Amino acid sequence: MTSRSSFTQGLRRALAPVLLAASLLSAASAHAEGKLRIAEQYGVVYLLLNVAQDQHLIEKQGKARGVDIQVEWTRLSGGANVNDALLSGAIDVAGAGVAPLLTVWDRTHGRQNVKGVASLGSFPYLLVSNNPAVRTLADFTDKDRIALPAVTVSVQARILQLAVAKQWGEKEFNRLDRLTQALPHPDAAASVIAGKTEITSHFASPPFQDQELAQNRSAHVVLNSYDVLGGPSSATVLYATEKFRAENPKTYAAFVAALAEAAAFIRANPEAAADAYLRVNKGGIDRALLVKTIKDPQVQFTVVPQNTFTLAQFLYRIGAIKHQPRSWRDYFFDDAATANGS
Repeated sequence: MTSRSSFTQGLRRALAPVLLAASLLSAASAHAEGKLRIAEQYGVVYLLLNVAQDQHLIEKQGKARGVDIQVEWTRLSGGANVNDALLSGAIDVAGAGVAPLLTVWDRTHGRQNVKGVASLGSFPYLLVSNNPAVRTLADFTDKDRIALPAVTVSVQARILQLAVAKQWGEKEFNRLDRLTQALPHPDAAASVIAGKTEITSHFASPPFQDQELAQNRSAHVVLNSYDVLGGPSSATVLYATEKFRAENPKTYAAFVAALAEAAAFIRANPEAAADAYLRVNKGGIDRALLVKTIKDPQVQFTVVPQNTFTLAQFLYRIGAIKHQPRSWRDYFFDDAATANGS
């Protein structure tokens, strides 16, 4: 009996450091303040993130709240890939179109409860074609291919469906889906500019749509997202799980504050913001064209969501999402920074 008791006590002493380490690891993973993994995509629509990264604004705002934040940046293409990364736990904050947000909000309703954190601004997304015969949606034929960052799920795909529904009726919303093809924005822009591939059109975002219009004489605008949605709208947003927000209040608050600071910086210093974009993205666009894009009067750099509910209602009507949002507040977190959204 004595030897068994001694063995048990010895085993407990031996395991004590392991159990303590496991306990500390569990606590750290549950309350991982100070770590932030962000997924962004391509284009000027992510300028708030580019400026925040270049100026170390997240780290700055974290220190003001007593936490040292380590930021990891990941670049993906397409809302589906971003959503998969978020739900798998590979990232903490996702950057994508409002349509992918609505898709994942609906999918996680009552479980992970993914919701919007902030807007990245309001930008007109242009459907550009290098086919002289295509001037309206009705002009597209089976010979045309429309590049999108992701088929069906991307905000461009959903805005295209809404435009089609307005022209031919909601039962026909997917009439042009057969012509769409998933392609990252840089590759799609290169195809439209070259004019030598099956890609004749690109539902893009700045600066890629601006590059296409500037570098291919045949390139022209077929559709403007503002016309489809009835005015300026936050096409691209940031979102996260309810768990991350609840367990990392200081990191979350620092992130939102950094975004607001970045937006103010861009509005006050558009040329410095352009330089930050070029540093983070390692060039890739003419600086003068970039500055022109940032100064475009149709572009608004703000964290407040704008005119997102029109698309949300449409996605519910066509059955793309099962849960009916009553307002934009259903799929955005309730925060002071975004209180005046729509």
